[in-house]
Amino acid sequence: MTPQLQQAIRMLQLSTLELQMEIQQALESNLMLEEGEEFETEQGEEMASDAPGEVEESEEVAELSEELKQDTLPDDLVVDSVWDDTYDTLPATSASSTGSDDDREFEYGDTSSEDLREHLLWQIRMSPITEEDMVIAEAIIDAIDDDGFLSLPLEELLEGLSAQLPEIEMDELVAVLHIVQNCDPLGVAARDLRECLLLQLRAYPEDPYWLEEARTILQEHFELLAARDYTQLKRVLKLSEQELTEVIQLIQGLNPRPGGQIATGKTEYITPDVLVSKTSRGWRVELNSDATPRLRVNNYYAGLIKHSNGNDATTMKNHLQEARWFIKSLQSRNDTLLRVATSIIEHQHEFLELGEVGMKPMVLHDIAEELGMHESTISRTTTRKYMHTPRGIFELKYFFSSHVGTASGGEASSTAIRAMIKELIAAEPPKKPLSDNKLAQLLSDKGINVARRTVAKYREAMAIPPSNERKRLA
Repeated sequence: MTPQLQQAIRMLQLSTLELQMEIQQALESNLMLEEGEEFETEQGEEMASDAPGEVEESEEVAELSEELKQDTLPDDLVVDSVWDDTYDTLPATSASSTGSDDDREFEYGDTSSEDLREHLLWQIRMSPITEEDMVIAEAIIDAIDDDGFLSLPLEELLEGLSAQLPEIEMDELVAVLHIVQNCDPLGVAARDLRECLLLQLRAYPEDPYWLEEARTILQEHFELLAARDYTQLKRVLKLSEQELTEVIQLIQGLNPRPGGQIATGKTEYITPDVLVSKTSRGWRVELNSDATPRLRVNNYYAGLIKHSNGNDATTMKNHLQEARWFIKSLQSRNDTLLRVATSIIEHQHEFLELGEVGMKPMVLHDIAEELGMHESTISRTTTRKYMHTPRGIFELKYFFSSHVGTASGGEASSTAIRAMIKELIAAEPPKKPLSDNKLAQLLSDKGINVARRTVAKYREAMAIPPSNERKRLA
């Protein structure tokens, strides 16, 4: 495998951000490269495509390029490879391995976002407490997880603090815990869900109806609430169904994960590689001009080669050849990406029309066979590449899914089946949710042959609880 082919394959598997950093580094290190004009759109009958990475050269530079005795530059740089391990053997990209601090900050977004620990420490440091209590409070805050719950038992915290504060007692630790629990967000530093919800209710004014009943449920009948045993709750609380509904609505308005209100990670933004839009002639697929700049050879510097000699001429010729290879690799990447994206839309246009229920079963082999490429090439092209559609932004791999047989002998996509399950659950009676067996039966009535355990697997993948946990009063 030639270095040029390795470069082309490596660029094919880069994400948009990595590619932009690779291009920026190439622009800084190669004086023959410069950014060109905006994309020039070429429309087809049903699909439209852009041609980023097009080589723009003067006649003098083109003539000089033919004279170069280095590697021959083919018109079409083939990036397809039948070697599945090519991806793994390629050297690491300079964008991910040698980026500067500024590059890393650009890659990962804003580094100044406040996390939960900093948010709590800021409040505690503003509180009028002793230095000893500050040490205890910091230990408590360090033991709080991202959801806002205390992740260690108080006995373990006490044992850990005894080295710094030999005379500390449990009463003092509990007192400081209460101080931390009074911080924002409400419910933070709770030891379990019951305490978390009670801490939030404690901050409620006495005005809301059913506040006392809500506290009673959490303090004395939490197990009945967790089991959704509404019949027993109505009996012990002597409430009607409508009254109990209002009590439960009050509890459901509380936050079971108070720590989630505070940003704990860096914001990551996705720049789509491909744009899909609806036109009067069909679905239009084009590359995103903001994702990849258009490069060209700098004619001025290339023209100096004929007037140079010695090492300068050799260096400039090497830069010119590297620039041409880089542009050709970029153009090949974009051509491959556009072909694959166009093929995907041709297969999955019903998804754009109907949503997830319109998704067709499709695997990498289907696109590879249609385009005459290897599956590993399709895998590289669809990994960490995103498509902006009227229905949202999706990774290209999202459009591939396994299939399930239908009663008519056809096939249904697993993505479409999950969408059907979601629709059935959304329309189910709140007092009598549909079991997995019932869901499988309803799908069978629609001609989809799927086992109960498969329904359960799809339901769990969508983070939908089982029927006994979905039961509601109304």
